[in-house]
Parts: sequence; C-alpha cells; structure tokens
Amino acid sequence: MDPLSRPTEQVVQVQNSFDDLFGTEQRGPRTYSSPFGQQLAAVANASQGRIGVAAMDLTTGRMVDVLGDQRFPMASTSKIAIAATFLEGVDKGKWSLSSEFPLMVPVGSAPFSSAIAPVRPGEYMPASRLLELMITRSNNYATDALLKVIGGPKAVNAWIERAGIDDWHIDRDIATLVRDDGAIDPARVVDKRDSATPKAMVNLLSGIYQGKWLSPSSRNVLLGAMSRCLTGKRRIPAGLPTDVKVSHKTGSLNNTSSDVGIIQTPDGRVFAVAIYVTGQGGRPGRETRIASIARTIYNGYQAEGPNFPRSASAR
Repeated sequence: MDPLSRPTEQVVQVQNSFDDLFGTEQRGPRTYSSPFGQQLAAVANASQGRIGVAAMDLTTGRMVDVLGDQRFPMASTSKIAIAATFLEGVDKGKWSLSSEFPLMVPVGSAPFSSAIAPVRPGEYMPASRLLELMITRSNNYATDALLKVIGGPKAVNAWIERAGIDDWHIDRDIATLVRDDGAIDPARVVDKRDSATPKAMVNLLSGIYQGKWLSPSSRNVLLGAMSRCLTGKRRIPAGLPTDVKVSHKTGSLNNTSSDVGIIQTPDGRVFAVAIYVTGQGGRPGRETRIASIARTIYNGYQAEGPNFPRSASAR
C-alpha cells in the first residue's frame, strides 16, 4: 500500500471532517455590518476552500478577520518564529550571525517511515546566510540547520509561549513536514499540527515589528530579510501599489498557500497581515485570492483612515 494512503496514528488522531470539529455554520465567514468587513468576507468566501485572514492596523489597533480564530497549516510561514528564536539566542550571546552551521539535507525515506525524516550535514554557512536563505528563498535545508541549532520545534514553541502568543504550534522539522505532506487535505480537514490561527500570526508579526522581543539589530535583521523575500510575487505584493513596502514570508504545502507580513504605506501607516488559503482549484487560484484579499485589506484601512476609533468592530 502507498505510504500516503496508509493511515498512521498521527493522522487518525486528526479530525477527518471540518464540520465535525467546527459545525457547518462556521464553514464560511460570519456576517459583518461594516463595509470593510463585508468586502473582506466577500473576497474570503469559503465556497472553494477554507480561507483564514487577520489584519491589524498598528497605528489604531484596528483588527479585522475572517475565520481568524481557526487553525490553518503554517507551512513555511512558521520560519518567521524559527528565525526569531535563533535571533533571541544571538541577543543572549549563545551564538552569532557569523557562527557557521551545516545545511541539513534530507536523506531519501518513504513517507511516514519514521517519526523524524533522516537528514545529513551539508555545506557549512554563516548563520546570517542561512537566515537569509530561509526567509528570502524559503530554503528548507537552511531552516532545519537553524532549527537544529536552537533545539528543534520545542524551542520555538517555548519562545512563542514566552512571547504570550496562543494558538500557534509547530511539531515537526521541515524535512519531516515536507516528506509526509499530502496525507491530509487542509481544505476539508483541520490538522492542528504545525498550525496557527491567522490572529496568532498577526500577533507574532506585530510584536516583532514593534520590537517587543528582539533587540533593535535582530529585529532589523529579520524584517530586512522579509523585505527581500523572493517568493510569492503573485501573492500579497501583487495586490498592492508599487510604492507600498511589503516585508513578508510565504508558505506552500498540499492544497494550501499562504502569505503573512508587514505592509507599510507611503504615508507611514503599518498593517500586519496573515492570509491562509486552501482549495481554489490550485496554486494560481490561491495566489490570486491572496492578492485580492491583500488589496481589500489595504483599501479598507486606507478608506477608514488613521483616526478610525480604536474600539470599533469589524463586524
């Protein structure tokens, strides 16, 4: 039997129906009363696959969301927290950006044949280069190199807990995540492994931007790498004017595409955005949907202006 079709203990533990977990009434967006909320709900329609969105205006604190409290596969968007955990170690003097570590290169193995996919050490590189590859090109070998240095997923989860962020958790290294991908359809199934809510990711992004957890130099290293991201040109950036600065990180796995980041307008406003899209008939459809959602968020905040009441609801 194909390993991907063979049930495993981990897969069996996952809810095999969205409706069993959340109920049919929560499959789509709730009803919104504000024009901004209505527009966002329209472009994040779940009829072709579950979509989760959250955004925050960092000036006013104004949050909008669609299914913002539900879990979605992070895929490579988790690399932001991996980088932050490593950079905390730099700030504490555990290692430096000039320290050299080897790439972690996967060794061929069948899906689900082991709890952790086997890897071997590859070329040694400075941590600064590994971090750049991880964020700008979403290089998995570089990611697992830094993940090994910091102590694996449990170290990242510990950092997230110290940061006070709920509903965010990783369970596997990237080699294992990629090797075992495909057994679960995220458009139909909610798998809490290696997942976060859009609101949790926005809280992570906003805290990093606001300098809550990292030194100014480490914050700038991470945001600088995100501003040079080479992946996802058809995602958030495609929906925004060319004079808008986007610092972001993409994610892609079976039937899911995502993009999360910081949007900075020419007049100095800053929005933290997390968009998770499943289904839509394939990656081009998901990327088009992400761009449309990003454009709706940008236009909605711009229309409301920077003095929109902090206590206002998106509904």
